[in-house]
Amino acid sequence: MPKKLTEAEMPAADYAFYGLVWAGTTLTERVDKALVKAHDLPVSWFEVMLWLATSPDPVPASVLGNSTLLSRSQVSRVVDALQARGLVTRTPSARDARSVEVSLTEAGRTVFTAADATRREVLAPGFTGLLDAEDLEALGRVWRKLKAAAADHA
Repeated sequence: MPKKLTEAEMPAADYAFYGLVWAGTTLTERVDKALVKAHDLPVSWFEVMLWLATSPDPVPASVLGNSTLLSRSQVSRVVDALQARGLVTRTPSARDARSVEVSLTEAGRTVFTAADATRREVLAPGFTGLLDAEDLEALGRVWRKLKAAAADHA
């Protein structure tokens, strides 16, 4: 069996990249498992609901496709599923007759609030409760840099 490389044996950039992938995958799996168990709500659905919950106005479906980590077709399927459960509504856009806007229903806001509490509870032991404010700010700076670079290459 091949030996697993230690941090000291890996280039810093490789170790940092591996760490980001590991953290993202691990935390997402934990949150997904808890959200499905407690609310029958996969993390992809939660992500769409998060964008909707933080917007004061209905969100164009195209914006959801550009803002989430999901493809446009995945967003469409998620919105279909959320609508079937009565958690979101689609309305024709007042600004563009070719598009629709999505918003949470009252039931959707209630489910989102409960699911968000579950997400925070799951993240506390191994993320938010473990890292201090300086750690979280550093991660935020890294994310903003990576996101800005990705936008520049798009």
